[in-house]
Amino acid sequence: MRRLGNAALACGLAVLAPALCSRPVAAQQLQALPVPPQTWSFEGATGRFDYAGVQRGYAVYSQVCASCHSLRQMTYGDLSALGLDADQVHDIAATQPVPAGTDATGNIVLRAATPGDRFRLPYPNAAAARAANAGALPPDQSRLATTIQGGPSFIQAYLTGFRDTPANVTLGPGMHYNDYVPGNAIAMPDVLHDAHVTYTDGTKATPAQMAHDVTSFLAWAAQPHLEERRRLGVRVLVYLTLLLGLVVVLKRRVWADVRW
Repeated sequence: MRRLGNAALACGLAVLAPALCSRPVAAQQLQALPVPPQTWSFEGATGRFDYAGVQRGYAVYSQVCASCHSLRQMTYGDLSALGLDADQVHDIAATQPVPAGTDATGNIVLRAATPGDRFRLPYPNAAAARAANAGALPPDQSRLATTIQGGPSFIQAYLTGFRDTPANVTLGPGMHYNDYVPGNAIAMPDVLHDAHVTYTDGTKATPAQMAHDVTSFLAWAAQPHLEERRRLGVRVLVYLTLLLGLVVVLKRRVWADVRW
């Protein structure tokens, strides 16, 4: 898959930490820009994911990011929560080869994945991943949106923050300029600039749109049960409120009969 030449492979969507995929700037180091505030549908106590956008984000992940980045905390069956039916999930899983042990000579045997399998690894081990990415280790993206400082807003800013290197800055070999990382130098190139992703709903896959959608997908992947937990929390609060009301009424009735 043109591992060294493809823009998705220098560090994939390595937004986890500049320490993993960045190198020092050879000349002047500039100050990273503050991350612009973003409004996300899933924020707040009653927030909900835009599942159309999350599905588009999965298309970006599978066609651009998955060649470098793992999603090891998820199974293919988890995609059913995005509104995909069983046949669609099965068809997606069936296109992914996963290890099935070794043969008599010790070579790894592959089989088609099932909905119960975890997302396949893009590389057999960390050494292979580093070798394919100029020494940088693309991080797993399963919990990226909740572990990275700045959260989803930083991810989107990062993906849209690539610029031509200023004349007064010299970057090291293989480095790329980004407004939002410390030192402004990162090994990952602008993976979305030349990405060719087709959205089945007809939405135009511009770099900005893809950045927003894949960020939404990563936010969902990091907390796929977020809405369920919030609904449970609301029910618990309603129950506790009613219970408090009953306790207050009971207290008044009990103490009303007390004679001092």
